[in-house]
This record gives sequence, C-alpha cells and structure tokens, in this order.
Amino acid sequence: MSEKKPLRTLFCFGIGQNFFNADTAEAKDVWRAFSEMWNGIAGIPGATIIGNLDDDQTMVGPSESWPWTTYLMADMPDYEAVVAACNLVRTTPVGDGTYKLWKYCRIQARIGRELVVPA
Repeated sequence: MSEKKPLRTLFCFGIGQNFFNADTAEAKDVWRAFSEMWNGIAGIPGATIIGNLDDDQTMVGPSESWPWTTYLMADMPDYEAVVAACNLVRTTPVGDGTYKLWKYCRIQARIGRELVVPA
C-alpha cells in the first residue's frame, strides 16, 4: 500500500468591510485574533506551512471573493485537518469574545496536490 500523501492546501483569506469599519482598538483585537487563528493552523498536528502571500499593497479595500487579500499554503495531513483550519475562522474570538473572527474575514480552502513536472 502506498504512503498517504499530504493534501497541498491553499487557504485564501478575504478581509471584509467590518474590519475596515472598525475603530483602532477593535482593529487591533482583530489582528490579535487573526494571528491566533494563523498560528492555530500552523499548530494543527501534521500541518506543514509552505509559505504565504499578502496582496495588501496592491489591493485596497475589502475582499469578498477572488482575488483574496492573503493566502497561506500548507501541506495538511488529511481533509479533517483542512476543515479544522477553516473552523478556526468560525471559532476564534475577537476582543471580549462578543464576535468571532468570521465577522471580519472569510476563508476558502483549495485542496490539490503538489505539481511534479517530469524531467
């Protein structure tokens, strides 16, 4: 039986209008929550972060769909781990916990495999 390969996953994040409407204190709370979520993905057992890309210098304003604001590429051990990563956006509290991170951003996961080009 062949070894189970990781799922190459591109997590796409869109920052929404609620973030742009936030005052300075609320925006800082969102950034702290976003950092917690981002590190939470990295902390999922078997996850390997490959890299990230941020569009914030060439894209201004909210991102409700493609093109997204920022991307995180990772090898994930299985589908359940990808779902758990997405769920962090639903469950990570912002500030006092009245709202969760998904009030301010969205996530979409694209699952594929590493492209290996034959020599």
